[in-house]
Amino acid sequence: MATLLSVNVGMPKDVSWQGRTVHTGAWKAPVPGPRMVRRLNVDGDGQGDLAGHGGEIRAVLVYQLQSYQYWQKQLGRDDLTFGIFGENFTVDGLPDDEVCIGDRYRIGEAEFEVTQPRVTCYRVGMRLGEPTMASLLVAHHRPGFYLRVITEGRVQAGDEISLTRKGAEELSVAEIDALLYLPGRDPAKLRKALNIPALSPGWQQSFRELAAAQQPKQEPGWPGERASTQQPREEPGWPGFKTMRVARIVPETPTVSSIYLNTTDGTPLPEARPGQYLSIRLAIGEEAPAVRSYSLSSAPTASTYRISVKHEPHGAVSSYIHATLHPRDLVDIASARGTFVLEESTRPIVLISAGIGATPVLAMLHRLADTRDPRPVWWIHTTHDRAHHAFADEAHALLAQLPYAHEHIYYTSETPHPDEPHITQGRPTAQSLTAMGIPTDADAYLCGPPAFMDDLGGFLRDHGLRPERIHAEQFSALPAINPGVTPTAAIRPHQPPGPTGTGPLITFSRSGVTTPWSPAHASLLDLAEACDIPTRWSCRTGVCHTCITHLVSGDITYATPPLELPEPGTILVCCSKPSTEVVLDL
Repeated sequence: MATLLSVNVGMPKDVSWQGRTVHTGAWKAPVPGPRMVRRLNVDGDGQGDLAGHGGEIRAVLVYQLQSYQYWQKQLGRDDLTFGIFGENFTVDGLPDDEVCIGDRYRIGEAEFEVTQPRVTCYRVGMRLGEPTMASLLVAHHRPGFYLRVITEGRVQAGDEISLTRKGAEELSVAEIDALLYLPGRDPAKLRKALNIPALSPGWQQSFRELAAAQQPKQEPGWPGERASTQQPREEPGWPGFKTMRVARIVPETPTVSSIYLNTTDGTPLPEARPGQYLSIRLAIGEEAPAVRSYSLSSAPTASTYRISVKHEPHGAVSSYIHATLHPRDLVDIASARGTFVLEESTRPIVLISAGIGATPVLAMLHRLADTRDPRPVWWIHTTHDRAHHAFADEAHALLAQLPYAHEHIYYTSETPHPDEPHITQGRPTAQSLTAMGIPTDADAYLCGPPAFMDDLGGFLRDHGLRPERIHAEQFSALPAINPGVTPTAAIRPHQPPGPTGTGPLITFSRSGVTTPWSPAHASLLDLAEACDIPTRWSCRTGVCHTCITHLVSGDITYATPPLELPEPGTILVCCSKPSTEVVLDL
């Protein structure tokens, strides 16, 4: 019979790591005597990052004596004391390849249910001093597992562990872990996994995405992100950059111009999805070529793309485009990318934008008008005044082609004419959105400054729209996902400190940073962090795919081979290095 060998607890503390501070509860140690186990955790225990650890579904972490013995041999370690893997219960027995999701066990006075394998997290490697430990736990099929507390009660070392009920479908912890993280998935097991009520909601969502032939969009157990923050599963139209010709340049407002791009050889352009963007590479002065991304602002034709660029006073690329770029000039363009796209559905559509943020939703409006879409459409746009209202006539004409269109324009600094009832002075509010009659089952698409999108997204959620139906696009670097790292004041991305590298140029297109590679950096993620570019990661060893990033151009190699390769056109920056010049959508 299985036995509880040790009860381990530890409260969160700040730990210095790679020049940062991590707030973590991974440091746990054995405690004597009985301990009360409650719904959320063991008395005296805590988690530093409740987004990925702890809570009712992950109240208790279990790891086995047999795995300790295994890692002692594999790692050549004799210092692996109970609790070092971050577990609350160290047990003799209960192997990952026999314990099943949904199994229930009685330990002492308490009863527990198995809910999911351990979340792949860099902090177990940080605790052991083994950076690749998160990957090793998965690759060697020894993750450990979490328990939900069914009946609260006291437990102590020496308690026997008895099985009280088998879980539905009888899929083991090791099988469930491999089903998510390793290639060669068995479709039958995937269907069975979706039929296990005890499986945690985060893992259920990931398996639903896999069942729909999609990559899991983020580490299960982490909070949901807006759709625009997810990386796509898509094939690029062409690899890297291709030369295109500027067909014409059309001023839209005093600060916005549209650039029409044609192929140089007359070959048809691949169709882009409404809402996607192009990356443009320009040689400006003697510095390394600059790369920026701009949304397509109209429905692409077979031979022409259109982007629209706002002149930023201190923006080198936008200044060059407005002052120096001319028709017939040649520019380097990467194919259309992005997941902020008009989705296929029958639900009402809400298109919300501010300023130059109109460009991707305008492309969506073009598609809706081209197909005479029968759904109700709300067009809500905020700008400074009439003179700076880009695409006013174009959007108005497109809306006139739709049978159920609603137009609401807000000028923040100008009083509208009395004969323009669709224009209001001010900004949209929760009350004004409610008065528009937007259905709660609508799909909403937002683009504009971050504060604008946060406010409007909140209004829509309060109105009753489901969060997963509120899609937002952000032109700048995406919000960071650095679990457990103590936040610090944001720093504008910059060149990395220290001697200048001598390797191939690395361009972070969203952040506007180009710098030579240096072998002093362990990975492209390490270089990005040295430049204070917002990054997104969890395991840092190529398992969870949180760091997946578009490779706009160039080639890379993996310093640590991922357990499963990402989709073509994307890379895992946490474990990759450049083999040529590289442009990343980061």
